[in-house]
Amino acid sequence: MDLLKEKILKEGIAVNENILKVDSFLNHQIDTNLMMEIGKNFATYFQAKNIDKVVTIESSGIAPAFTTAHFLGVPLVVFKKQNSSILNQDIWETTVHSFTKNSDYRLTASKKFLKENENILIIDDFLANGEAVLGASRILNAAKCKVQGVGIVIEKSFQPGRCKLENAGFDVYSLARIARLGNGVIEFI
Repeated sequence: MDLLKEKILKEGIAVNENILKVDSFLNHQIDTNLMMEIGKNFATYFQAKNIDKVVTIESSGIAPAFTTAHFLGVPLVVFKKQNSSILNQDIWETTVHSFTKNSDYRLTASKKFLKENENILIIDDFLANGEAVLGASRILNAAKCKVQGVGIVIEKSFQPGRCKLENAGFDVYSLARIARLGNGVIEFI
């Protein structure tokens, strides 16, 4: 997606060979016009998959997942990373390792929002090692839902995430695929 790539080159900051900061339009501040275009793009690509719900993991995936769900005309379900005093029973849960934070977290989803045989589209902001999507898919498998695709805003293609997800049988569609990062360097595939 050219508009996204232009935004990454203009405002993204390659901190080192692994970290790309995009907090001016995706993480801390949201470029709403860009998010609408991202949602349209994902919805167009996945429209033939008969999606019943879009799923994402809080928090940076919410904006692109919301616009995607909007254009598909389906609900958005947000999986939680934080413990909640009101979300403590009737939940699906798994443990996920965060590449960015180099720590594990508990991923949860309320059972009442996932129904057996629903067609699910997972949307996430970044793909690095694929652990977040694999964690979400474990919950969806436990709920007997069908993952019909994975939409990624920014993929770090030099890391193993895409290979892991494709080996797991997922249709992975990334809007911007980064071949290499370095101090001040951003190269796309």
